[in-house]
Amino acid sequence: MRVHDEGQRLAGAELGAELGERATLVQFSSAFCAPCRATRRVLGEVAAMVPGVRHLEIDAEARLDLVRRLGVLRTPTVLVLDAGGRVVRRAAGQPRKADVIAALGEAV
Repeated sequence: MRVHDEGQRLAGAELGAELGERATLVQFSSAFCAPCRATRRVLGEVAAMVPGVRHLEIDAEARLDLVRRLGVLRTPTVLVLDAGGRVVRRAAGQPRKADVIAALGEAV
């Protein structure tokens, strides 16, 4: 997962759900994306393991406003947000569980 150095902030209102108390894993997915299903499982498992972490999945086709603003070019794309909603990590493609856990270390 690479650093997203723009330091953008996202609010729960614009994502359609509350942010996690400590961190939020935001997944952009599309309907026919096989890696998105595996990514959903991995992020869900990590969020269940780490207290205060929430996983939010966003349908990229339904939220083209966010896709364009954040420069999402493919699905799945995962953003790791800190407690304040600041993007601290970003990855395109299916992440490995160990990489997600490591990225969370920077957010919490």
